[in-house]
Amino acid sequence: MDAILERSHQLKQDLTDFVFDAEDELAQALETYAAVKSRRGNGDNFQQELIIDSFITEGRVGDSSPLDFFIESHKDLSEDDRKLLKSWHRTFMGLFAIAKTLPDGFELINWLTDKHYTVKFNNAEKLKAMSRLKEGDILLTRISPVTDNYWTFSGPYTQMGKLGKPKLAVAIGNFKENYKDHLYGDAPELLEEAWQSVEVYHQQFVEFFGSDEVTLPGYQLNKKIAEFQEILTKKRLEEAGIDTSKSLGEVVQEAGLGEEELKAVAEELGTDSQAVSQMFDNKNGTRKMVTPKVDLPAELRKAEHVTAISHPRWGQFFLPTYFKMKTILEAEDWQSVEGAEKLIRFYLEDKSINAFIWHRLAQEYPTQLEKVLQTFLQRFEFQLQNDLDTLLEEYNKSIEPELPEIASVPIHLHNLFQDAMVEVGKSKPKGKNKKQLSKGFQR
Repeated sequence: MDAILERSHQLKQDLTDFVFDAEDELAQALETYAAVKSRRGNGDNFQQELIIDSFITEGRVGDSSPLDFFIESHKDLSEDDRKLLKSWHRTFMGLFAIAKTLPDGFELINWLTDKHYTVKFNNAEKLKAMSRLKEGDILLTRISPVTDNYWTFSGPYTQMGKLGKPKLAVAIGNFKENYKDHLYGDAPELLEEAWQSVEVYHQQFVEFFGSDEVTLPGYQLNKKIAEFQEILTKKRLEEAGIDTSKSLGEVVQEAGLGEEELKAVAEELGTDSQAVSQMFDNKNGTRKMVTPKVDLPAELRKAEHVTAISHPRWGQFFLPTYFKMKTILEAEDWQSVEGAEKLIRFYLEDKSINAFIWHRLAQEYPTQLEKVLQTFLQRFEFQLQNDLDTLLEEYNKSIEPELPEIASVPIHLHNLFQDAMVEVGKSKPKGKNKKQLSKGFQR
C-alpha cells in the first residue's frame, strides 16, 4: 500500500476523532446538521455514519467547514498533509458500478455522470469487507481523492448487488430523491446545464401562458399542457435544422436517415422514440412532425381547478388545491371554509408543497396567512416574516430549491430509463398498464 494511502487513513481517523471530540460551535454545528439530515433518512447505521462523514466536508461553521477547522487547529501538519486534506473538499457521493476488480481496489463508474475512477482501499479492514464484491455490483458510497490518479473510500457503503436495468433505474430514481444535492457531485458542468434547462423551461412557460401561474379546469389544462409540449418539441426540432412543415418521409429522404438514426436524433432532442415509430407507420408518408401525447394524471384531469405554477429555480407545479387555499386566505372567517384545517395541515406536512409555495402565498396574503397560522398552530406570537422559514424547517421542508423534475439529464440516464421501461413492458402480461419507473428523466 502506498505511503500516501496509509497516511490518508490515519488523517481521516484523526479528523473524525477531532469532530467527535469537538466542543462549542463545532459541536453545535454537528448537532444541527445531524438533526436536519436525520429527518430525511431512515436512521440506520449507514445513515448515521454517512452523516458524520459528510459533515466533515459539507458542514458549516460560519464560513468554514470542519475540515478547515481541523487544518487550522493543527499547525504541525506537513505541507503534503495539508494538500491532501484540502483535496477532500472534492469528496462526493455517487451510485457506482464496479467495472473491474483490482488487487487493491476497484475501477468504478459513477452511474449519475458516467465518469470513471480508480478507487483503492486505505486500510486492511475495508479491503477484507469489500473483497467479496464482484464486477457489475452497484455501490452507494462516498469517495475522496488521494492523488491525481486514484481515490479512496471515504465513508460507509451500501452494496446493492448486480441490478438489471429496471432495478438500476429505480435505484437511480431513489438516489435522485434522497440525495438531490449529490446528483452531479463530480460534474458541476452537468449541474449547471440542468439548472439552465429549468430556467429556459420557465421562460417558455411564461411565454406560452402569459404568466407564471394559470388556473383552469383539469381537462382544459391538460389540453393546454399538451399544446405547450408540442410547441417545445417543434422548437427543438427546428433548432436542430429539421423542417417541421414537411412530412417525415420528406425529412428522411432529404437527410438520408434511417428509422433508427432518426430515433436517436429524436431522443437527443427530448422527443419520444415511440412517436417516431408511429410516424414511420404512417403508410402515406404525409403526417407532419408530431409529439407524443402528454397527459396529466387522471386525478388532475378530473379536478375542478388545477393551478400550474412555474419558477426558474423551483420548477413546475400542478396543484389541485391551490385555488381552495387562496379561498381560505381570502375568507373573512377562514375556519368557516369546509376542510380548511385539513388542507392547511396537508400544506405543512406533505412534501409536494415546498417552501416556494408557502412563500408565494406569504407574498400575496401576508396578513391573512399570519393570522391563519397563529390560530391553526396556537402560536399567537408567530410572525410570518421572522418565523415562516423556521416553521417550514420543522416540517422538513428545504428552504433552498433542489433540482426539480423538469431539469434535463445526461442522455445515458435518459436511455437507461427508456430501456428499463421497455423491459418492464415486455415482462408484463398483455393488457396491463405500464408503471412509470421515474418521472423527469428526459432530455
